[in-house]
Amino acid sequence: MLWPKITLMFIIVPGVADVLIPALILAAFRQLRLPPFGISQGIGCLLAALGLAAVIWVCQAFARRGKGTPAPFDPPRRFVMEGLYRWVRNPMYIGAGILIPLGEAFFFETFWLALYAALLWLGLHLYITRFEEPALIRRFGRPYRKYLRTVPRWLPHPPKE
Repeated sequence: MLWPKITLMFIIVPGVADVLIPALILAAFRQLRLPPFGISQGIGCLLAALGLAAVIWVCQAFARRGKGTPAPFDPPRRFVMEGLYRWVRNPMYIGAGILIPLGEAFFFETFWLALYAALLWLGLHLYITRFEEPALIRRFGRPYRKYLRTVPRWLPHPPKE
């Protein structure tokens, strides 16, 4: 029953944040067209591919190691602190909330999607700092407090041994 929930969450959340809303923004500003492929589109594809890879990795890690999903209504039962989570605390948000929208902004060469990515990051940052991290401290206690001190929130760096 875990994989259908993860698949549904994968389709709905990134589908809305990374496909539907950007398409609505592009349509609203009459920029919903495929530009000729150039350097900007190559950068955009690379960023979006990296973001998608992070999202897929987090979904499988939460299912296999955490025995849960990335969704707040069915979070992992075990604290996942391996793989990407050793390098940065929020690889799902970085992938789906920053890299994919920035990739789209580069691909379509539009300020409006870059602004959307910035606003999405701000909203995620506020959610993480005000709600998610305090809830994880209550849930996982001392190990999570140590994790907060040793792993950065947004800018990945090699794990501290």
